[in-house]
Amino acid sequence: MLKQRIVTALVLLVVLLLAVVNASTVPFACVTVVLMSAAAWEWSKLNQCGAALSIFAAFLCAALCGAAWQNGWLHANLRLLWIVSGSLWVLVGAWLLRAGAGAWTAVPRWLRWLGGLAAIWVAWLAAMQARQIGLNFLFSVLVLVWAADIFAYFSGRALGGHWFANKLAPSISPGKTWEGLLGGVVGVLLCAAGWIAAEGAVAVDSVSLFRQLYAMGLPVFFIGVLFLVVMSAVGDLVESLFKRAAGVKDSSNLLPGHGGVLDRIDALLPTLPLVMMLLEAGRT
Repeated sequence: MLKQRIVTALVLLVVLLLAVVNASTVPFACVTVVLMSAAAWEWSKLNQCGAALSIFAAFLCAALCGAAWQNGWLHANLRLLWIVSGSLWVLVGAWLLRAGAGAWTAVPRWLRWLGGLAAIWVAWLAAMQARQIGLNFLFSVLVLVWAADIFAYFSGRALGGHWFANKLAPSISPGKTWEGLLGGVVGVLLCAAGWIAAEGAVAVDSVSLFRQLYAMGLPVFFIGVLFLVVMSAVGDLVESLFKRAAGVKDSSNLLPGHGGVLDRIDALLPTLPLVMMLLEAGRT
C-alpha cells in the first residue's frame, strides 16, 4: 500500500510539475481539465448518479472549461464570480458543518449535482487565472494549502486533545482537532515569512500571495492567512461529509493508494476562488 501510494504520488508530481513549469499555459490547462473532469465523474458517483450521467458530468465539465478557455475567461476580470463563489463557500460550508450529512442528503439531488459541478469548474478557472499571474503566485497558493494540511496533521497527532476538549468536527472527521488547525495556521505563517524573505532576495516572475497579503498591511496578512487556512480545512471537512453521506471511504480509486481526485483537491476547491476574491479586494 505504501509503495503504491509513493509511486502514484511521484507520477502525479512529475506530470504536474512538467505541466506547471512549461512556458506555455496549455499543458497546465490540459492536465487540470482532465483532473477536474475526473473529479466531476467522482462527484456524480458520490451523489448516486448512474454510469451514464457520471460520464456525462465529466464531459460537461471538460466542455465548460473549454468554453471558458475559448471565450477568453482565463484573462477576464471575474470579480463578481469570485465574490459570489467565495461567499457561497463560506455560507454553505458553515451550514453543512453545522447541519451535518442528514441536511445535505435532504437537498434535491439535481441541485447537489449542479452545485458540485459549478464548484469544480470555478476552481479550475481560479487555478488557470492564478497560473496566468505567474508561477511564483500559483506555487504560493498551493504551498499554503499543502503546508496547512501537513502542519495540521503532525501538530494534531502530537497535540490533539491536549489543549481543547472537543474535536474540530467529530461527527464528520474524528481525526481533525483544533490543535491541528492551529498548527496549520502557525505552519503557514512560518512558510509565508520564509517565502517573503526569499522573494526579496531572488528574481521571481510574479508577486506571491503571501507578499500581496503582506502589502495590504500586517492585520490583513494575519487575517487573510487565518481565513484561507480555515477555509482549506472547511473544504477537506465538507468533502468528508459528502463521503460520509454516500457511505464511502474515498471518492473513487482512480489514484492507487490515494483514493480519488476529489480526495486530493478538496481543500483547493474553496481556497482557489477565495484567493482570487481577496486579490480583487486588494486592488480596490
